[in-house]
Amino acid sequence: MTGSADSASGGVPGGSTDGIGTLVLAGTPIGDPADAPPRLAAELGRADIVAAEDTRRLRRLAQALGASVGGRVVSYFEGNESARTPELADALDGGARVLLVTDAGMPSVSDPGYRLVAAAVERGVRVTAVPGPSAVLTALALSGLPVDRFCFEGFLPRKAGERLARLREAAEERRTLVYFEAPHRLADALAAMAEAFGPERRAAVCRELTKTYEEVRRGPLAELAAWAADGVRGEITVVVEGAPERDPADLDDGELVRRVRAREEAGERRKEAIAAVAADTGVPKRRVFDAVVAAKHAPGA
Repeated sequence: MTGSADSASGGVPGGSTDGIGTLVLAGTPIGDPADAPPRLAAELGRADIVAAEDTRRLRRLAQALGASVGGRVVSYFEGNESARTPELADALDGGARVLLVTDAGMPSVSDPGYRLVAAAVERGVRVTAVPGPSAVLTALALSGLPVDRFCFEGFLPRKAGERLARLREAAEERRTLVYFEAPHRLADALAAMAEAFGPERRAAVCRELTKTYEEVRRGPLAELAAWAADGVRGEITVVVEGAPERDPADLDDGELVRRVRAREEAGERRKEAIAAVAADTGVPKRRVFDAVVAAKHAPGA
């Protein structure tokens, strides 16, 4: 393997002759190297610059694929993403073919990449992708939960209060929810989910997907939280069942007020929170507004 982790600036040997570069986002295996997309090896050899979240992991992956890297290798991770993006964007402007890879999965999906894509789009640079493995879709498919409609929530906030506020905001989301979580925070996250969504809400914890010790544990959130309390290792993806549809007639004013307050705690202004709760529940906006006003003026409020 050739190349070194140095600056992205400078000449572009082998770059585009028309002065227009190309940014290639390449998916990488989430566990088993054999899952690498066939085009990845070819792109590693073709790129003028390979921007990697971890250059050592890139070298190991290239070795496992029997691929050679002909261009320069530069690091591109959370700590230097802001500073390195302009350098890479300038190289793209100069006609370079830049390949972006992260440690696992697709760049930009809870990984570095968004800033560079945005910069490339702004400059009119072509952006394309080499599709590959996705922990989000793999976990969703294995979860046993509805897959026709879902939303990806990424990582939850680390602070307990912020985490619970974020979860309460999603408590009435009817689509299946997908989260990433660190193993040492999993038990606390599942306990917070049980509090926000209800202890009986179904979920699946997907651990070490495609790896030797792959495990998918399914059950109610309270049961999964108790299991995780003993400690869990590995890469974690959590899939949670969406909220059941509820008849607006079943919602009392106290529930409407709780939902508005949860959205306010998450940072929404009251007017927007009231409108969102009305839209989510099918309850007239005026009724939600009146419930909030009444609660504000209630004794002891």
